[in-house]
Amino acid sequence: MLVRSSPPLSGQSSLLSSDLLTYYRAVSQSKLTVVDLETTGSLPLKSRVIEVSVLQGSLDSGIEHQETHLINVGVRVPQSITRITGITPTMVQNEGLYPEEVWPELLPYLEQGVLTAHNLEFDYTFLRTEYRYLEMQYSRPIDQQFCTVLLSRLLLADLPSRSLPNLVEHFGFDVGRSHRAEADTKACWLLAQHLLTTIREEPDEVLLERFAQQWVRLQDAAKLLKMPKSQVRDQLDERGAECRTSRRNSRFLYRRRDVEQLYWERSGQQLTLEGTV
Repeated sequence: MLVRSSPPLSGQSSLLSSDLLTYYRAVSQSKLTVVDLETTGSLPLKSRVIEVSVLQGSLDSGIEHQETHLINVGVRVPQSITRITGITPTMVQNEGLYPEEVWPELLPYLEQGVLTAHNLEFDYTFLRTEYRYLEMQYSRPIDQQFCTVLLSRLLLADLPSRSLPNLVEHFGFDVGRSHRAEADTKACWLLAQHLLTTIREEPDEVLLERFAQQWVRLQDAAKLLKMPKSQVRDQLDERGAECRTSRRNSRFLYRRRDVEQLYWERSGQQLTLEGTV
């Protein structure tokens, strides 16, 4: 579990490496419930899920269960979605089950284990919305949620891309066509298996050194340090901290090592294994 605090998954970068290591060690010992959704758009309140795949497994037992369903929600499948996924309106109409057939059946699986996805925040929001349409409640505790994007940022800091298709290519996973729920769920499982095996097997000092390479957003550094962003930037720049800007939105990014060094100095401690674990 997360030791100091439990912010939303998107706020994990504002936690200390020692807390993240504790959390991921626990996840590596847990059953995973991996999910992937294909949707008609990116906004849950304006879009619907048209395909879902759920896979359960653990590092010790491997894959225990997987099932995949097309879902007929009675809405138009945009041509742009068909181009990306290959899912056509005819497929959904002829092969899709109705939501009230799919989601109650999947609920016992989705309530077990650590809910896992690549960009979990997206899938989790859609899952909760679909259950609300059926007047059903769905939620998972923060320590039972695991996003492979976030762990990829910790362990694979300098890869040019951590999108799922690019990670499939990078690791050579044989899963079939990307942007279909069954293939992407299997890809996410293989990625989680690879990353969590590293977490389970590598010693603390090796993992903390890898975590130290992560690029942390300035806003997350400010949360960790409890300082205004402008002040954090000035202090990091003064000490020559490594900095770059993100390709997507030109936000300032700093190495976790430099951010945590500043944290421990402000706390009157040294950034050492003994001081962080």
